[in-house]
Amino acid sequence: MPDGLTRPRPDRMQHSISKTTTSQVMKFPAPLIEARLLRRYKRFLADVLLADGTEITVSVPNTGSMLGLTTPGSRVFLSRWDNPKRKYAYTLEIVEADGTLVGINTGLPNRLAAEAIRAGLVGDLGSYPVMKPEQRYGERSRIDFLLEHPERPPAYVEVKNVHFMREKGLAEFPDTRTDRGARHLDELAAMRTLGYRAVMIYIVQRGDCSRFRLCADLDAAYSAAFERARRAGVEAFVVGCQISADAIVPDRLIDMDC
Repeated sequence: MPDGLTRPRPDRMQHSISKTTTSQVMKFPAPLIEARLLRRYKRFLADVLLADGTEITVSVPNTGSMLGLTTPGSRVFLSRWDNPKRKYAYTLEIVEADGTLVGINTGLPNRLAAEAIRAGLVGDLGSYPVMKPEQRYGERSRIDFLLEHPERPPAYVEVKNVHFMREKGLAEFPDTRTDRGARHLDELAAMRTLGYRAVMIYIVQRGDCSRFRLCADLDAAYSAAFERARRAGVEAFVVGCQISADAIVPDRLIDMDC
């Protein structure tokens, strides 16, 4: 299927950006630290075991269920931040699952989407000269990006993080019910009916997926909102990434099975 529906949010960590010939590379500012996952709890916390046998508590920048990514004993990678104001010096960034590395930091997809747009991976969105993050719109929401062009209607761009896989090679979203996500789709559809451009970007933070599908069995309401958005003319793109302990690289578009 073509990448558009019509067929034609951030952590405070600062990551450095360097440019390649084909895409932008989001490099971690220092090598990540390998550990083993002991348990994840209270959504934002996990206990891990470092290579020297030290057990520590780390922050988890992901409010979702992380379904399939919390198996005790999994290899994980941590960033360390020397900030005395932080309660936890280490942050969980990557989990190894299904034989591949999976980025779990939901503060990064907006950054990755911006780099994918600038690299020309997302249709013609890179031709918009102005990109404004976190703009208020709709009833009670903020759009991830508002793109402006002197000769075109503004483009409202929403970004979602994807790391769920049940079938080999197939990325799925969402991994749990998301009423907020469904509302965002309806608000994008409303902007489209007003004559603006509206775009949904799914960022797949794993390198082993070549297809994407909505999880209607886990959240029928989100799938219904997606169909309403499609009928209204909202576009959608799925961007895949290559993940390593050094960098996360948005490098390709992924086909949608819907």
